[in-house]
Amino acid sequence: MNPLLRIAIATLVPAAVAEAADRRTVVPLDGIWEAAEGGLASPPPVFDRTVPVPGLLDMASPPFESPGATVPLDQRNEWWRTLADPKREAFWYRRTFVLAGPVPEVARLKFHKAKYGLSVWLNGQKLGDHDRNFTPGWFDAKPALRGGGATNELIARVGASPAQSPGHRLYGFDFEKSRYIPGIYDSVELILSGAPHVLNIQAVPDLERKAVRALVELDREAVGPVTARVAEAAGGRVVAAKVARRRGERTMEADLPIRDVRLWSPEDPFLYDLVIETEGDTGRTRFGMRSFSADPGRGVVLLNGRPYYLRGSNVCIFRFFEDRERQGLPWNREWVRALHRRFKDMHWNSLRYCIGFPPELWYEIADEEGVLIQDEFPLWYGNRPENPWPVGIAADHLEQEYREWMRERWNHACVVVWDAQNETTYDRVISAAVARVRSLDLSGRPWDNGWGAILHPSDVSEYHPYRSNRKGFRWDRFERREDGVPDNGPRHGPVRPPFLINEYGWLWINRDGSLPNLTVDVYRRLLGEDATVDQRFEYYARALAAKTEFWRHRRKCAGVLHFCGLGYSRPDGQTSDHWRDVAALE
Repeated sequence: MNPLLRIAIATLVPAAVAEAADRRTVVPLDGIWEAAEGGLASPPPVFDRTVPVPGLLDMASPPFESPGATVPLDQRNEWWRTLADPKREAFWYRRTFVLAGPVPEVARLKFHKAKYGLSVWLNGQKLGDHDRNFTPGWFDAKPALRGGGATNELIARVGASPAQSPGHRLYGFDFEKSRYIPGIYDSVELILSGAPHVLNIQAVPDLERKAVRALVELDREAVGPVTARVAEAAGGRVVAAKVARRRGERTMEADLPIRDVRLWSPEDPFLYDLVIETEGDTGRTRFGMRSFSADPGRGVVLLNGRPYYLRGSNVCIFRFFEDRERQGLPWNREWVRALHRRFKDMHWNSLRYCIGFPPELWYEIADEEGVLIQDEFPLWYGNRPENPWPVGIAADHLEQEYREWMRERWNHACVVVWDAQNETTYDRVISAAVARVRSLDLSGRPWDNGWGAILHPSDVSEYHPYRSNRKGFRWDRFERREDGVPDNGPRHGPVRPPFLINEYGWLWINRDGSLPNLTVDVYRRLLGEDATVDQRFEYYARALAAKTEFWRHRRKCAGVLHFCGLGYSRPDGQTSDHWRDVAALE
């Protein structure tokens, strides 16, 4: 490697210091890493590029040649074809850091999210593999970690394409995506503490008792007391404290009545910090005092016990990953916050994070800004016999991914619906996996099973009333269809739960005024061959406004979320978002 490049990287990698007096130190490992391409078997001899972490590998400098498997246009609906990168099998990452103090009793590496398939080495010792593409990879770093001011070398490998993901793992297939770009697309951190170490906290708000229940999982049995306290996130005022009681050998529990309790909502996104202290560790999580449930009798959802109608849109982050204007925007905290504020300026209170999970900072910002999130697992395998379910994915595999997803996300006040999948009707495996994990969430959030069967009376269902694409579409007939009930959606069981219209329109226009391929015939039929760009935009605006008002004003559905607030815009795309200038959020 060029010595000058190595020096430049070193200046961007601050030394990490863990003070012995601290019960927990979190060492951020984000920043500029070295990178290289190659095979799966061994690291390349030279790391000749740099790349930001978190980020994607098309952000490398100097750039790699065409990173990310590309799907030919004539194969978009044929997921079974191998999505392989013909130029390389893997990408390798490298960085160094210094631990000034001694190695503590617990040292865990967390890679929040990476694709496709992650393997990690520390100082030449392999720490392990994590083959799930949307959930955190945890690694025990203690056996290989060097303290006392020594330099540590961290190497990570990701597969270059979905072809490197095992057949029993989801990789985020999307019929309307073009590129599958790999990378460590969320943060990396080293967590240092004494023992017992807090592995996980679940905060369970109880609005009736004005209290929060804390469920704590430890890495070993606690000998001394474990304490829990609640403080207001803004200002730090302590409003509850208690010694936790033992539930099991490695689990603790505490019920904490909160003084002057303040509920969380999009109108008042008030947050609390829950802090758990053991003899050797301090674990923290942030939560909001709120409840969210479905009321099938009235066909509504309830926020904090009252009917609450959802208004909003969708964010397709994996599609935006392949957008030519994306650059580093998804990891720019100021831009992500401004995006959510622009959505709220539209009087939207909710979003579906659609067919993919954004970086963790998006959930933190949704908590802080007050946006309700329908969190959709990246699972979409169609609804036709020619698009069958992948035979390698069994309920055991999906259960594991769902468990890791829920443990990572269940304290976010913003997350109000677990969305198991998108527009998939083959749901035998999905239903079995959901049945195994739904009891883990003690807050009892409803589930959405896409176009599959309704799984429980407490769940919600989704509809996608796309009508403009029908050749016989006429506005004077729009209202006659089942008195406002949409045409497509899930199969119903004996109970009809509240339904969310979380996609509608089918009138997409690219940012530059050109048409994605799903709406070329639509505009030709509606406006003729000679319609101008301005005429198309005006028609889209008025038609979308009319449809939105139609679906909302009867209060027959629990929510109306149009598609989509953020996605891609490209000449060969199927859909588009609404931005004129996505960086400036115009």
